Amino acid sequence: MKSRGSGTSAVHGTRKARPGPLVLPIAQTSTFAFASSAELRRCLEGDPALYEYTRDANPTLEELEEALAALEGAESGLVLASGMAAMSTAVLSLVRTGDEVLASASLYGGTLRLLTEALPRFSVTTRLVPIAELPEVGALAGERSRLLIVESPTNPTLQVVDLSATCRSAHASGLIVVVDNTFASPMVQRPLALGADLVMHSLTKALAGHSDLIGGALLGSRARIEVARATRKTLGGCLDPHAAFLTLRGLRTLHLRVERQSRNALALARRLEGHPALARVIYPGLESHPGHAVACRQMTGFGGMLTLQLKGGLDAACRFYDRLQLVARAASLGGVESLASLPVLSSHHGLEDSALRAAGIDPGMVRLSIGVEDEADLAADLEQALAG
Repeated sequence: MKSRGSGTSAVHGTRKARPGPLVLPIAQTSTFAFASSAELRRCLEGDPALYEYTRDANPTLEELEEALAALEGAESGLVLASGMAAMSTAVLSLVRTGDEVLASASLYGGTLRLLTEALPRFSVTTRLVPIAELPEVGALAGERSRLLIVESPTNPTLQVVDLSATCRSAHASGLIVVVDNTFASPMVQRPLALGADLVMHSLTKALAGHSDLIGGALLGSRARIEVARATRKTLGGCLDPHAAFLTLRGLRTLHLRVERQSRNALALARRLEGHPALARVIYPGLESHPGHAVACRQMTGFGGMLTLQLKGGLDAACRFYDRLQLVARAASLGGVESLASLPVLSSHHGLEDSALRAAGIDPGMVRLSIGVEDEADLAADLEQALAG
């Protein structure tokens, strides 16, 4: 069979026609029983039809892992208890004491805290690299540099990293590249095809899409995923089978949701650009965005994330935030409903001012996750909130 389109992959995953339940039943169990010691031995030897314990493997989790791998164009996948479980498992599967991690200066706050607060306890250091220097990151690598972590578009500033150039430069110096693809989703960007070694997702966001579960995923080569799988088994961060089932259900409408979110976000960005209350409208689909050309080259759409920077700093951002009526004031992103968050009071709360400046985060920024509502209703809400 020829390769499937992304929408077909979202609906069907890798499933072939089969008799019985159309939807795979949930294997909602912690452990699996064996008929005999001989069967147990076959399981331990790797019989793919046998399972021992859900922390190690579970058929519902495997169905999701295969579906996600198909979407990202990966050989293999691994699902975990949260996006941060995925990122920490990826990092701990790749570094050892004395190593250095290079990371984009603009990253999700939880990832920054992992790198700058948790890893130093184990003598793993992190050096933050400005976005503009990432395409030449290989020149910055030292003898201890092991790993490069980036995301694109970035959270919450929506800067666009030239992933092809960055991966080429990183690989020339022996760096392994991990890309957080949560903001884009595999519907509009496939980092593995651009040279990345591992892709990380928060399943909580667009992939599951309904703001009702927590989960994470890693996608990449079979060899790298098997190392991460062994680390997940040790750390214990497996996904619950019911959350895996809900994610599989969410994937079936992923292409429809992301298309609508992207269309809404672009329309709103164009409508609000130049508004007198705004210092900036940040969206990769705008021709005014510094990374627009790169986004057009490596993305097939621009996603549902939109950031507004209000004149007047945090006070103005709070007034806008408090006046919203349709858009919900909540963390997270990628769901069917539109959400607003204040990065300095949510995803990046508690970071030093120097870290915020390095990431390009202004106190007046409001991060919007645009949902699938009618664009006119969203525009009316944002405009009345700005009027205040």
